Amino acid sequence: MKNSIKFLRFFGLITLIVYWTFTIISISQNPWFSVMHNALSDLGSNNANAPWLYNYGLIFSFPLLFIFSIYLLIIARNKLQIIGGAFITISSIFLAFIGIFHSGTRPHVFVSTYFFLQFFFGMFIFGIATPKIRIASIILFALAWSGIAFPWPSTATIEIYEISIIGVFVILIALLNPEKLVNKEHSPQNPRIPWM
Repeated sequence: MKNSIKFLRFFGLITLIVYWTFTIISISQNPWFSVMHNALSDLGSNNANAPWLYNYGLIFSFPLLFIFSIYLLIIARNKLQIIGGAFITISSIFLAFIGIFHSGTRPHVFVSTYFFLQFFFGMFIFGIATPKIRIASIILFALAWSGIAFPWPSTATIEIYEISIIGVFVILIALLNPEKLVNKEHSPQNPRIPWM
């Protein structure tokens, strides 16, 4: 596999870095914001100072997460991995929609919820079809759903929790070489499967 393709596995991590950079800058511009009382998306509402900072952070994060999802599709060697990668591709589009349909607009709750649902289902499906991260993906998926039932003090705290789960998944992908993610039966020595 070419080094340029291998590098794409880091784009999930880069997505998080870009998102949190914009978010932290946005928080610095809004001293009223409280993690314990607000939602992160309040930073992008019309009532916020420089709401474009938070919303553009989401929009700029979209192509990065999209590239990450394409990487998952490139290394996919079975149907479930392809389906999982496709779910994450869709979630990346909804990430942009969160910034476009910012807090205070009618579609905001739907696109925000759908982003997380798409990503977590994609993570789970890709993970169960990938032996090296199967157990971790199942645990992360269970933690994502169990987090909904926990009495969080604010929307921001549960959002940070769920984003942290996404972070663990993308870090796992970044740390593992693509050759370690695919099944042994789909190795470069197998002439049935084209290998990049």
